[in-house]
Amino acid sequence: MPKLVPPMLAASGALPTGPGWGYEFKWDGVRAIAYVDDGIRLLSRNDRDVTRAYPELAELTRLLAGRRAVLDGEIVALDAGGRPSFSALQRRMHVRAPAAALVAATPVRLYLFDLLHLDGRDTTSLPYAERRAALAELELSGESVETPPYWTGEAGRDLATAAAELGLEGVVAKQLGAAYEPGRRASAWVKVPLNDTVEVVVGGWKPGAGRRAGTIGSLLLGMYDAQDRLVYVGHVGTGFTQAVLRDLQHRLAPLTRRDPPFAVPVPREHARQAVWVDPVLVGDVTFRSWTPDRRLRHPSWKGLRSDREPAEIRLWR
Repeated sequence: MPKLVPPMLAASGALPTGPGWGYEFKWDGVRAIAYVDDGIRLLSRNDRDVTRAYPELAELTRLLAGRRAVLDGEIVALDAGGRPSFSALQRRMHVRAPAAALVAATPVRLYLFDLLHLDGRDTTSLPYAERRAALAELELSGESVETPPYWTGEAGRDLATAAAELGLEGVVAKQLGAAYEPGRRASAWVKVPLNDTVEVVVGGWKPGAGRRAGTIGSLLLGMYDAQDRLVYVGHVGTGFTQAVLRDLQHRLAPLTRRDPPFAVPVPREHARQAVWVDPVLVGDVTFRSWTPDRRLRHPSWKGLRSDREPAEIRLWR
């Protein structure tokens, strides 16, 4: 059993069509590699051990019935309509050892989509279609574990349409003959989100006014450029619930600093009254488009990510 298999990552792009491609739904959750060998070990995308955070996923050990495997998948929480909800997952992903009541109130599921190792055999060099067939033969389906299907042929556009109708995040296309490339962002996998989502680093916040008085009004956001400088990319003031604002205040309070963490001055209107913080928190925002000066247009907050490191958040020009 390998101790670590870094997850393969998808490149962003337009939906590829034609023969040789398979298509999956893009799930709105957090990536996890599951190592099952007389017990289960779950590692996040940045190799953090999150096993204790999701005790219900120990079901995978029972489903494998003594077989040893390394599997790739996505941890999701479902909303009332049965759709993956990143907002719902926020209640779980920052809790290291959840109480039974929280697990019952907000259960998670592990959607498996790749098989990397099975009973002493490394399967990463096999074509995607063969790895998927071997995964299907394991019949890993239970209360907290599921192996969703994938589609081939002309299904790509239909799947994208279905994702939009179901309110899902998008589609991932994968070359049927491609090997699994651990730790690489490869063109053999193409993610096609329906809404633009980007990961950002929180570098400060501005106090709210009116109904937001006494709490956070907006967050000041950055990304690292090619010179490893934190560059200001805009501010976000929508998408917050009161519970999220309270949690953010609690997390940001001990990070306060006197000077801005951004390498380039923040515009005066946004820097005025700003509370600067050490850039250690990473979050997701949805947005409409980029402005010509590389600022986010109409961003909305989705939530914090515990599976990403600030240095990974890059501004590509």
